[in-house]
Amino acid sequence: MTAHAIAPASSRAETIQRVVTPGGIEAWLVESYAVPLIALEFAMRGGAAQDPAGKAGLATLLAGLLDEGAGPFDARAFHLAIEDLAIRLGFGCDRDSISGHMQTLARNRDEAFELLRLALCEPRLEQTAIDRVRGQIAAGLKRDANDPDALVAKAFREAAFPDHPYGLPVRGDATSLETLTRDDLDALRTRLLARSDLKIAVVGAIDAKTLAAELDATFGALRAQSLLTPVPEIGIHALGERRIIDLDVPQSAIRFGRPGMKRHDPDYFGAVVVNHILGGGAFTARLFNEVREKRGLAYSVYSHLNEYDKCAMLVGGAATKNERARESLEVIQSQFVDLANEGPSADELDKAKKYLTGSYALRFDTSTKIAGQLVNLQLDGFAPSYLDERNGRIEAVTLDDARRVAKRLLGDGELLVSIAGRPQGL
Repeated sequence: MTAHAIAPASSRAETIQRVVTPGGIEAWLVESYAVPLIALEFAMRGGAAQDPAGKAGLATLLAGLLDEGAGPFDARAFHLAIEDLAIRLGFGCDRDSISGHMQTLARNRDEAFELLRLALCEPRLEQTAIDRVRGQIAAGLKRDANDPDALVAKAFREAAFPDHPYGLPVRGDATSLETLTRDDLDALRTRLLARSDLKIAVVGAIDAKTLAAELDATFGALRAQSLLTPVPEIGIHALGERRIIDLDVPQSAIRFGRPGMKRHDPDYFGAVVVNHILGGGAFTARLFNEVREKRGLAYSVYSHLNEYDKCAMLVGGAATKNERARESLEVIQSQFVDLANEGPSADELDKAKKYLTGSYALRFDTSTKIAGQLVNLQLDGFAPSYLDERNGRIEAVTLDDARRVAKRLLGDGELLVSIAGRPQGL
């Protein structure tokens, strides 16, 4: 089943209907009958940051089990029901939210919404399924134990967020996974799956009245209010430190980062432009040109802004030969310092703004992408008007703005760095 693009409109915001059901559930709807498909995305606040002490990986395990049998269907029967109707249904978990998606042909709408309801409200959480999904997660963790990229991410996370939920692994570890029980899963499901923090976006062949009835039937049985444990704000710790994980591989994997800016910061769009100039642009970024093109130190080097609910970061990575790891790091850090002190050139600013505004439409070229973008906007606390305003905010960044924001974002260039390999000279 293919999700198709919605015809472009002069105003993206004007295509969005805000639907409020009789039961008080809100959703954003883009109604389109170009193809007989319906795509739904949703998210609820919570996620892995809500894992109880000693139970890291619980939210991830729960997300993996929601479609492993529900209501009258065991796991096999549930999967067969989805396949027979050509429905796509799945769930996921990140640090700050638990989410799900559904795609269906319009003619199978009622059956698809009913299967989604069963997964959320009546999951079986049978022991055989728990053991199977737990085994799948454990197998992935075992592979990661010798994966340089996974190891540097783990070392960076633990150094950046000590004694904080963000420092714990989203999928847990071999020890914590074994402690997770059905009672743990059911308790977390009761705490997290609620209407109070529910964000929904729907795109496709369904009208507002019909959607409202489907949403009340699907989500109405969830508890009204979630029971989330407060997660404290945190900044990146250990700036200036280098954490090295000894691994007998010919290349060193490098992860680096420092504080970033949250999406509602007045300088956020300036930070988007500055990051594109630093390491976000595929072939025009300074890191790409200085590290790869001029010196051949790495095939790939990048940076991006990462916004958790309780921490904003500027993070990046690279991979290079062990004997050139020190040189690579020195070049990377020098680019942070140079851009902070001198700011971008007018040409760099112009190219960054043209790319960022021109490529924005690619985030809306399928119904599933549109629904995903709309859910993210709701989670970030933006109104639909953001869709029309975003490019204007990028365009409004002046050279003076970019230079000021570069100094604020990149500061003294101090980075927390983690490296997996056998880097020489470090």
